[in-house]
Amino acid sequence: MIIQTERTLFKKDENADAVKAADGLIAKAAVSGASDIHIEPGENNACVRMRIDGVLYKEAEMNKTLMQAVVSRVKVLAGMDIAEKRLPQDGSIKLELDRRNIDLRISSLPTILGEKIVIRILDREKFALNLDELNFTPENLALYRRLYNYGSGIVLLTGPTGSGKTTTLYATLAELNSSERNIVTIEDPVEYRINGISQVAVNEKAGLTFASGLRSILRQDPDIIMLGEIRSLDTAATAIRAALTGHLVFSTLHTNNAAGAAVRLVDMGIEPFLVASALRGVVAQRLVRRICPHCKTAYAANAEEKAYLNINGGDGLTLYKGSGCEKCRGTGYLGRMALQEVMPVVPELKKFILGKAQEETLFAEAEKFGAVSMRSDGVQKVLKGHTSLEEVLQAVH
Repeated sequence: MIIQTERTLFKKDENADAVKAADGLIAKAAVSGASDIHIEPGENNACVRMRIDGVLYKEAEMNKTLMQAVVSRVKVLAGMDIAEKRLPQDGSIKLELDRRNIDLRISSLPTILGEKIVIRILDREKFALNLDELNFTPENLALYRRLYNYGSGIVLLTGPTGSGKTTTLYATLAELNSSERNIVTIEDPVEYRINGISQVAVNEKAGLTFASGLRSILRQDPDIIMLGEIRSLDTAATAIRAALTGHLVFSTLHTNNAAGAAVRLVDMGIEPFLVASALRGVVAQRLVRRICPHCKTAYAANAEEKAYLNINGGDGLTLYKGSGCEKCRGTGYLGRMALQEVMPVVPELKKFILGKAQEETLFAEAEKFGAVSMRSDGVQKVLKGHTSLEEVLQAVH
């Protein structure tokens, strides 16, 4: 049973079909481990899809009358204006589902066929706040922890939207969190709350941006700062300045690999000598699906797979895949894991940043000091039977 803990909408006898449909969708998504629910208007009916382990699956169809009632219920619960259908809106809902606290982030988008609603599901009970649970290899985890043991400088996480960067940042902050440290974050939005950490939400309408918020945080005597994302030169320059004045700064960038972060900062307008001085290291990551443990089966690798994995063609090689079962909805996959690439900015690497070297040159040098490419990390996890070669190929290429 779903209990809405912040607002109420309809009386029990009012629009019961919409209440039942909305509650049923949210409950099913939470049980299925979905990260998002998409309610999309069509010409005649509305389509409901759920994103499970990074893939969208069609879940149901509903008529437009019911869909509009469901959208209205969700918007009012989220504190959104149900009369406004011409502009995008955002809202949030706090729910209790089977004694679990769940946060919902609601986004509405006006389309030519009606409002599309996307509901992001954040299950605090399932959220990992432990770096040991984030699929780092022992070597990569040791390398990553060395990046922030300096006490100052900037550590960046890179990857596309939905690659688990925020999860890694939160787990890192939870590990560093103590009564002796003043940790402050500025995020858009604050996805999970951590006791003992001051978390600030961006509010651009009120003038609270990443850059202005970061400048205010620096007057709050912080030891560690987490900046949700570096989006502009102003934000990047302030973050670099904070890192160079004795603060430990964590943030994210959208680049394809670890070496690309240093190149991106220089391209944004940060002087190479500042990047070389402030940057401690970069972690790039992608998410891939795990092979379902309930239907996991072994098979002999073919010649093409051996070639990619750099295994001698004459040697036998056993790989694994999921055959499909009820637990994994017949997909062969259940849950996701991360592929990581950790690049420490050692002194020997700084001269390449100063010389504005390309990404390939930077990472080739970093490999001499322990950096492992995301492709190599994926190959290790394929050989250990954690994921499939198809997943790694899709993520890395």
